[in-house]
Amino acid sequence: MAMTQTDAPRVLAPGQGTIVGTTDSSDRFLVDAAEVQGRLALVEHTIAPGVLAAPVHRHTREDEFSFVLEGRVGALFDGVEVYAEAGDLVRKPRGEWHTFWNAGTGPLRILEIITPGGLESLFRLMGDPDATADLLEQVEPTYGCAVDEEATAALARRLDLRM
Repeated sequence: MAMTQTDAPRVLAPGQGTIVGTTDSSDRFLVDAAEVQGRLALVEHTIAPGVLAAPVHRHTREDEFSFVLEGRVGALFDGVEVYAEAGDLVRKPRGEWHTFWNAGTGPLRILEIITPGGLESLFRLMGDPDATADLLEQVEPTYGCAVDEEATAALARRLDLRM
């Protein structure tokens, strides 16, 4: 059962919140859309060096903002690469093909701000170790998402990234 805004904790300490994923990439769910009437979601991504956090994709319903807490992030937007470091904000507008990866030598931690919320539910599915590529492909339309597998494979090969 999802928490409501009134019963959600006022302080979420480090390590608290639902955490899904692996040692290569994990998501810590800080604020679910259901807690704030769908207005936004906050997710902390932790990504190991050389890891591509998501396939090249686009979503039609949400804007994402990645605030870099630690490390160096690389991002691809419609074929243009950018890099950001701790203290930088990366804007990922809806409808634009994009992806991101850990472009540094140490851990990457980013605070993902999603507005409106809802896309964090897909992150939960993607972090499930039992989720298959077929399942994720089936649910993408539910979230207004599309994935470009060919562009993903090309980027991963070119930069020697792993998923």
